[in-house]
Amino acid sequence: MILQPVTDDLDAYLAADEMIDHRHPEIRRVAAELATPEAAYLFVRDEVLHSADAGAYSAAFRASEVLAARNSICLGKSHLLAALLRAQVVPTGLCYQRLEDGEGGFVLHGLVAVHLGGRWARLDARGNREGVDARYDLERERLAWPVRGEIGEVDYPGVYAAPPQGLLRALELAVPGEGGYAYLPSELPE
Repeated sequence: MILQPVTDDLDAYLAADEMIDHRHPEIRRVAAELATPEAAYLFVRDEVLHSADAGAYSAAFRASEVLAARNSICLGKSHLLAALLRAQVVPTGLCYQRLEDGEGGFVLHGLVAVHLGGRWARLDARGNREGVDARYDLERERLAWPVRGEIGEVDYPGVYAAPPQGLLRALELAVPGEGGYAYLPSELPE
């Protein structure tokens, strides 16, 4: 897939915002401790639980809150990974997939894209489990879920500097402790 950054200004992919609050002291401390992009990726993938796997929904989406909770769905995990990488001065954007939700509908899945070696590469820190094997690989995508276009799944090519406003509004509806993804849009809001 050819990724399409929403802006050519790499500084936009280093900025702090409402969800990617990489100036937070704890984010900065952990990013410095991890020291490399791969270590940051492995930390988020392996040490921050995916809410569905944990059976407990934190409803945390702001990077610093995800770090404190050590639990979020893919969107929150992508915000945390973006914050840790931006704190390491690695331009990082947000990417999305529309995936089948296992109940006959669709849900938005969050990833990141990093700009290293003069090009963008997507990473998926969802968290591995039976049937999911995401990896840190800048040369070949190793994402949690392959997109199945034949059933209506979509790989969105955009690399966003910040979450789209429609998605932010949806995330505000998440309730701690309540499972499921009913509050999430089924496709990328414009």
